[in-house]
Amino acid sequence: MREKEFRMAAAARGALLYMKGVRGVALGDRVVVRDQSGRRRSGQVIRTSNEVVLVQVFEGTEGLDLDQTWAGFLEKPFELSLSPEILGRVFSGTGAPRDDRPPIISTLKRNVNGAPVNPAARTYPKEFIQTGISTIDGLNSLVRGQKLPIFSGSGLPHNRLAAQIVRQAKLLSQEADFSVVFAAMGVSYTDARFFEEEFESSGVLRNVVMFINLADDPPMERLLLPRAALTAAEYLAYELDQHVLVVLTDMTNYAEALREVATAKGDVPARKGYPGYLYSDLAELYERAGRIHERHGSITMMPVLSMPSDDITHPIPDLTGYITEGQIVLSRELQSQGIYPPVNVPPSLSRLMKDGIGADFTREDHPRVAAQLYAAYARSLEARNLASIIGAEELSERDRRYLEFAEGFEKRFVGQGEDEDRSIIETLEIAWELLSGLPPEALNRVTEEDLQKYHQWGRARDPEETATAGDAGVNGD
Repeated sequence: MREKEFRMAAAARGALLYMKGVRGVALGDRVVVRDQSGRRRSGQVIRTSNEVVLVQVFEGTEGLDLDQTWAGFLEKPFELSLSPEILGRVFSGTGAPRDDRPPIISTLKRNVNGAPVNPAARTYPKEFIQTGISTIDGLNSLVRGQKLPIFSGSGLPHNRLAAQIVRQAKLLSQEADFSVVFAAMGVSYTDARFFEEEFESSGVLRNVVMFINLADDPPMERLLLPRAALTAAEYLAYELDQHVLVVLTDMTNYAEALREVATAKGDVPARKGYPGYLYSDLAELYERAGRIHERHGSITMMPVLSMPSDDITHPIPDLTGYITEGQIVLSRELQSQGIYPPVNVPPSLSRLMKDGIGADFTREDHPRVAAQLYAAYARSLEARNLASIIGAEELSERDRRYLEFAEGFEKRFVGQGEDEDRSIIETLEIAWELLSGLPPEALNRVTEEDLQKYHQWGRARDPEETATAGDAGVNGD
C-alpha cells in the first residue's frame, strides 16, 4: 500500500516519536519508521493534533538520527490476515508468525479493533462448556458466550490451570465445532515454551490459535495482542461457525502496558496510576465475547489476571468484576497445602451457571448438588474455625462429620490431577460420595428423589450406625 512519507521528526523520547507538520492521519494508523541505515520499525499513531503527531515505535527510538528518519503513514489501522489456516499457528501481537512458518497469505484482512455489534443483535449466553475441572464444572459452570475470569496471584498456578482448560475444554454435544484462541501477554520465554509444548504434545494445537507476547517485547504490541486474538476469534465464530473459547493471560500485564503507554503520552492518571479509561478499555475487550442472533458460532472468554499483592479490590480485578459474569478465585492457602487447582470455593461464582446446567445440559440434580456442596462446605468451615479455638476433640459428632467433609471436599473434589479430565458425571458422582458422609437430614438443598437415587448413606454403613449417626447429624450434638 502507498505510504505518506514525512521527514519531520521533532523529538524522540523513549519509544515515542514526535512528528510536526503532519496532516491527514488518524488515531491508530499504522506507521513504518525508516532510520538512517534503512532499517524499518513498526509504529502506531497514539495522539494527533494540528501541531504534533505522536507515534509509538514498537522497537523503540534508540539510535535514531532525527534528521535522517522517515515516517511512512499507511493510512490504515493494524489488520490481521485471516483464513482457516490460522488454526494450529503461533503469532505475535501484530499477527507476524512466531512458529518459523510462512505468514498467512489471504485477501481477507480485518481491523484488529473489531466492528461494533448492535446490542439488540446479542442473544443470552447458555449451554454448558465442560472444562474437566470439578470446581468449575460442578460449582462455577462455564456457559457458551460467557465471560468468566480467573483471579490469581503471583506464584499461583494460573498458567498451568489455563493450559489445562485449553487442553480439556469441550462442548458435550458439538465437539467438532469447538476451537480455542489462546493469548499470552508479557510472559517469560519459559512460560511461552511451556504453553506451546503443552498444546503440541497433547494434540490440541491443531484446534488452537496462539498469540504470544514475551516480557521483553514492546508494550504497545502487548496492547494489540488481545485485539488481534479476538479478531481471530470473531472470524472463527462468525465466519466459520465455530464455538470459540478465548483464554487471555495475563490481563495484569496488559493493564501495566496500558499504564506505561498512557504515562508516556501524558494522560492524566487515576487509581494507582492507571489511566481513567482503564474501565472502558477493558470493556472494549471483554464485550467482544458473546453470542449473536442467527449465528451458529459463539465466543466464550476466560481472562486470567494476577492480583497485585493478592488484593481483589485492586483496580484491575475490581473493574474486571464489574464487566464480567463471575470469577474463579485461586487460594494461596490451598496452594500451600499442595492442592491443585487451588480454587477458593466461597468467593468464586458463575452468575450464568443456572443457564447452562440441569436436565437439558448436564444432569437434573446438578443445580441442587451445587447448592448443597456450597452449604455443606460453608458449614464445614465454621466447624473448622470452632475446632481451632476449642480443639477438635471437643466438637460434637455432627461437627466432626463436617470436618471430615471439608477435608474430603478439598482433597477429592477441589484437588485433582493436572492431566485429569473429569466428565461432569464423574464430578457429580464425587460430589455425592462426599455428601454421603453426611446424614440425609443435613442435606436440605436436595430433594427426596435425589437422596433415594444418589445418596449412599444406607449402603455405606450398617443400619444401627446409620440410625445413631443420623440422630446426631443435624439435631443432636
